[in-house]
Amino acid sequence: MIRLDTIKAVYDRDVRPFVRETPVYRGRGISTFAECSDLYFKMENLQRTGSFKIRGGCARVAMLSDAERKRGVVTASAGNHAQGLALASSEARVPCRVVMPRTASNAKVEATRSYGADVILDGENFDEAVAVAKGIAEAEGRVFVSAYDDDGIITGQGSLGVELLEQLPDVDTVIIPIGGGGLFAGVSCALKEAKPGLRVIGVQAEGADAAARSFKAGHLVPRKLAVDTIADGIAIKAPSERTFRYIQRYADDVVTVSDDAIAQAILLLLTRMKVLVEPSGAASLAALLEHKGLGHGRTISLLCGGNMDLKLLADIIERGMIRQGRYLHIFTAVKDKPGGLAGLLDAVASVGGNIMNVEHNRLASDVRYGATGVELLVETRGADHATSIAKYLIEQGYPVRHIDHVGIQ
Repeated sequence: MIRLDTIKAVYDRDVRPFVRETPVYRGRGISTFAECSDLYFKMENLQRTGSFKIRGGCARVAMLSDAERKRGVVTASAGNHAQGLALASSEARVPCRVVMPRTASNAKVEATRSYGADVILDGENFDEAVAVAKGIAEAEGRVFVSAYDDDGIITGQGSLGVELLEQLPDVDTVIIPIGGGGLFAGVSCALKEAKPGLRVIGVQAEGADAAARSFKAGHLVPRKLAVDTIADGIAIKAPSERTFRYIQRYADDVVTVSDDAIAQAILLLLTRMKVLVEPSGAASLAALLEHKGLGHGRTISLLCGGNMDLKLLADIIERGMIRQGRYLHIFTAVKDKPGGLAGLLDAVASVGGNIMNVEHNRLASDVRYGATGVELLVETRGADHATSIAKYLIEQGYPVRHIDHVGIQ
């Protein structure tokens, strides 16, 4: 297994000259939600390429022989590793080809191309993309660089742990997202070798939980079901034998989080700290939100990536507005005659509701004859206001059925 002195040497020689020393921010505005009074965030979402992956890319490319540099590298990635290796290869003038699943975020695809890589979209998921990339490596003589199952990648990711301890040496707990395990392997090694008493917690999405189940079982238990999570950066079926050794050796615990908690974490970071973090990067905060008391002492939540798909972000914001009662989403009915809809809209406006969307449904079976169904999305000032609007409409003779009623009394 890799040792701390190797990680430090690679950091100073091959990684530090090319990466940003990302800041550590105090999480005062979020501490109450996480029930962790001494909370900090390692802002790796502000790293070059938008994630920690540039660290492993720089370390791995630096290890190539002259002959390997001429042949080039190939990899498979959902996006962040692709960008990290692409930029590292570009800096070193090494040809780079990347296979990304056809479902990959368009933002990550375009960013990878902008860093100089030749991008191929193939495979329905990460595992299928890996198979295609390995085929290209064999056919073209390129070096296949795994996103996590590679000592060079693990060593480079470990530089984040070295940097973190330089910035906050008296940290007590560090929470690290786990996908394939490369980040966890390198960072946990650097942290635990330097400070054995420090608590290291791994976190996975519930829909990609093989590392958590394997940790509890004491041996690798690959996920049989397809991965299913909004956190595409950690949507891996299982860690490798290589990375699982580090999980077994250094993890104090590995927990899972729901996509709802990840979405909540994204919105908290956006509204309270004004920073944008992608789902896999927000998983560490989601762990604190969903597992109360997980943070002991001075706690660092590792925000490992910020490459958010804008369509997904819009979806998270819209759903978040509904959960907070900022949107009232209802189905009602009006008389099917001129002025019927106008009367409803005037009623909503009279109590301060702002109409966001209106849809007619004349064929709804639960609407009385002579009336037409209307679906409304109304912006409100909060849950209490939403409740008062719904009550007022009922008082005015409009039936109200909540389509989404989270946060509504």
